[in-house]
This record gives sequence, structure tokens and C-alpha cells, in this order.
Amino acid sequence: MEEVEEAPSARHRPLGQPASRPEPITQIAASEDDRLLTEIGEFDRVLGGGIVPGSVVLIGGDPGIGKSTLLLQASDAISRIYGTVLYVSGEESVTQTKLRANRLGITSDSLYVLCENNIEQIETHIMQLNPYAVVIDSIQTVYRPELQSAPGSITQIRESAAQLLIIAKGKNIPIILVGHVTREGSLAGPRILEHMVDTVLYFEGERQHVYRVLRAVKNRFGSTNEIGIFEMLSQGLAEVKNPSELFISERQENTSGSVVVSSIEGTRPLLLELQALVAPATFGIPRNTTTGVDRHRIALLIAVLQKRVGLDIGDSDVFVNITGGMRVDEPGIDLGIVMAITSNHRDIAIDSRTVIIGEVGLGGEVRAVTHIEKRLREAAKLGFNRAIFPEYNRKGLELKEDIDLIGVQDLYGALSASL
Repeated sequence: MEEVEEAPSARHRPLGQPASRPEPITQIAASEDDRLLTEIGEFDRVLGGGIVPGSVVLIGGDPGIGKSTLLLQASDAISRIYGTVLYVSGEESVTQTKLRANRLGITSDSLYVLCENNIEQIETHIMQLNPYAVVIDSIQTVYRPELQSAPGSITQIRESAAQLLIIAKGKNIPIILVGHVTREGSLAGPRILEHMVDTVLYFEGERQHVYRVLRAVKNRFGSTNEIGIFEMLSQGLAEVKNPSELFISERQENTSGSVVVSSIEGTRPLLLELQALVAPATFGIPRNTTTGVDRHRIALLIAVLQKRVGLDIGDSDVFVNITGGMRVDEPGIDLGIVMAITSNHRDIAIDSRTVIIGEVGLGGEVRAVTHIEKRLREAAKLGFNRAIFPEYNRKGLELKEDIDLIGVQDLYGALSASL
């Protein structure tokens, strides 16, 4: 149904003295030290080192994933370190928010909670409190009273976000917005909302897993490749400071189809357990089922295995899983996927102290990957003594760690080295 767009009552500034003046960029004072720290290292990492004053941050994620919990914990830390923080809840009463705060052990006197949906009232309270930070939970519940459309409509979201943007930039107050997501996992509402804000973060995770991943997809003040990893506990979200060790801690040794791969997420190398299972097709039609990796990428790698290596799995179901609920789109795990599928098909286990790294091309060649030194150092730190990696990455490699490096150029070399 097409929505009729309504023109809001504009607040025209009278002609005359401008509200701001242009300044030479060399005379503008700015420092990385100005960022607000939340004492949640993984959150600060994804933001680029903390919250920039005057910025607008949009956080999306599935219902119940932990967005409100994370922001309430961050608000508590900011209020204890810097001063007043305003937490605006449009979906829960102040009593409900207080119950969550009790569970999280939050007792800061500088954290103010407001249950309000009217953007005019919210602006009034911001002007009166003059807080160091504001959280709006969520932007889909906020409305401008002069517009006739319902809260959550395209017009209401756009106009409310625009007004909050003006407040953030004018008062130099960081504002964090919580956004609902659609069934497909993208942020609900007009696409322009993501263009308006400075930073867009997604909170991801499977409900049956305790781990959550905070991922930046847009960041004007930092990298868009960083991720933060959390564990959902009864007392709230806890940082996972050594995720590689955690993700491979439950791995069973000498099991066919199980390999350890290395992925790069932002500046951080992650070691993950990748599992594959090859079984006869039950209903006659082979299928590929994946968790944590792209199903189309798996189909491509299976085709390469059949064409270039002659592995006969065309009539088999293939299941691929990354343990721990992580999702990886990085091509550096291609070789690990191929090795895991072949290992399970032949029922031959790969040495448990071997890490596998490499991208696989359509010709069956093993291509170089980025940040090879970081990946290998992380593997050596966690006790891996052998690495199968692209031979093309050996050039210029400087590594002092004690790890046996086996460079391969194609799938034949990789299969010979690992199986």
C-alpha cells in the first residue's frame, strides 16, 4: 500500500544572523580523546574507539537479541564516568526498565529513564537535562504529533530521525537509536535512515546460542570491518576477549570432517571450528545445508571438488557448519571447507593441531589471503604447530613463532598435505 507523504510544519529560521559560521579546518579542535568510553571494550572497538560526541548511532537486531541490555549497560557506564545519560524507552514502562536494571546490577544515580514517544517532549527533556548521551529505544515508536501517519511509518521515522540528528549536531550530544529489523534481517523503515546516521551496527546471533556478534556496516569514525563478541549471561552481556580459544575449546580431536580455519574480522584474527558431513541423499535429490556460511559458496566449492579433483559426491547431501553461532563470509576459509568435506567423505581425520587457510579459485588453485601473519600468529599462540596455507603468501613472510608452514598451490597439494 502506497503511503501519502505529508509535509511537516517546517521550523524556518528567520533571515539574518546565521546560527553557525564556517571555520578553517586547521583551527577546529578535535581529538580522539574526546570519545566517550563505555567500559565495554568490544562495544568501543566496533565504534572505532568509543562514542564520538555529536554522532548518531543506529543499532539493529532481531527481537530479544540483547540490544536494550547492551545499551542499558553502556548507559550505566557512561553515566558513572561522565555524568547524566538519558535513556528513552518507547516500548517499555520505566518500571519494566528498572526491573532489567536490577537484573544487570545497575544503580547509577546519573542514569535517567524516560517513557515517552512524542519527539517534542523528548527534545524538551534533552534540553533540560543536557545529558552526555541519549538512547532512543526505539526509533520506530517515536512520532511527531503534527503528522497524521502512525508511529513507525516512513514519514514518522524519517522526520523524527532528522529532528534527533539536528539535536545531536547542535548540542554535540551522541544519540544512539535502536532500530527494528525486517524478517530478512535488514533495518525496517526508509533506507535513508541508514544514510542519515553516522554509524550503523547490527547485533547478530542465534537464539539457541549464547554468543552475540556486534558488527559495523557503516562507520564514519572508524573501520566497518570490526566486530565485537559477547556472551549472554543471566547478569547481562559479557565481553568475550579471547574468542578464538572459546570457539575451538569444545572441538573433538581425530574426527573426520572437522577442521580449524582462520578468518579475519576487521583487525582481529579468529580461529573457528568448521564441520562438514557428507551423507547419501535420503530422498534422491541432493541438497546443501549450511549454518554460518553462504550456501551458494558451498555449492561452488563442491562443483570445483567434483570437476578438478574428481570427488564423487554429486549424489550426496552435504552439511557445513561453523560452531558457536558465528557467520563468516570471508574467502580465506574456502580451503578449510574443501578439506572438511573431503575429510568426511573419505572418513579420514585431519590432524587436530593443523590450521587451514586459503581461498579456492574455480580452477582448483589456492589463492593468497590477506593478513597471513596475523592468522598464523594467532594459530601459534593457541598451540597449533602446523599450517596449510597458500604458497603465494610465503613471499615476504616474517614469522618468529614455532609453526610448521606448508605452502600449497592447488587442491591436489592441499589434499596430499592434509590427508
